[in-house]
Amino acid sequence: MSEEKKKSAESDINNRDIKNPADRDALKRAADDFLKQRKEEAKAEVEDDQVADEGADPVAAMQAENDELKDQVLRLAAEMENLRRRTARDVADARAYSVANFARDMLQVSDNLNRALQAIPDGAREKDTGLNALAEGVEMTERAMMAALERNGVKKLEPEGQKFDPNFHQAMFEIPNTDVPNNTVQQVVQAGYVIGDRVLRPAMVGVSKGGPKETAAKTEPQNEKKPE
Repeated sequence: MSEEKKKSAESDINNRDIKNPADRDALKRAADDFLKQRKEEAKAEVEDDQVADEGADPVAAMQAENDELKDQVLRLAAEMENLRRRTARDVADARAYSVANFARDMLQVSDNLNRALQAIPDGAREKDTGLNALAEGVEMTERAMMAALERNGVKKLEPEGQKFDPNFHQAMFEIPNTDVPNNTVQQVVQAGYVIGDRVLRPAMVGVSKGGPKETAAKTEPQNEKKPE
């Protein structure tokens, strides 16, 4: 409290209707004690702030700020590297699988060309040179189409004789055959294709049934004695 406020407080005390001089003196002493206490508290706060400012190490503060900035730079670099990898992966996937829908449609055209060739009766091509030339043209067209698809990452599945894989094959029927292991692809009804590591069209196949299982039968323990 400033001196002006102190004088104003004393004037207020004097102007009050306090008849007893002892009460007036006691009130003044209480006001003086309160002002003294407030001054000491304010002085202590200022001294504490000065000590705190003088005790701070500027080198340590700069080092802490430098470490924080370094951490931010490292985090930003890691985020940029992750973004670069994701972008590269997305570009590679787009490049590999962008023709998937188009390739799937072209496979239907290839199937129709094969059906047209299969519809020619046996021996008709040998008897009719015009029909033979037309069939050869269809075959060349089908081969050129498949070559173009292969250049774009499309590959034909060759599942015959392999174990049935539901990820790449679609079972259409079962073929009783005890000479081959059970669930072995015995016949391919429609060829399957993949693009990259993704299935473009599963192969429609017939699988064996009734053959031996893949796991070998349990053999008799060698130490077990056979009955005589």
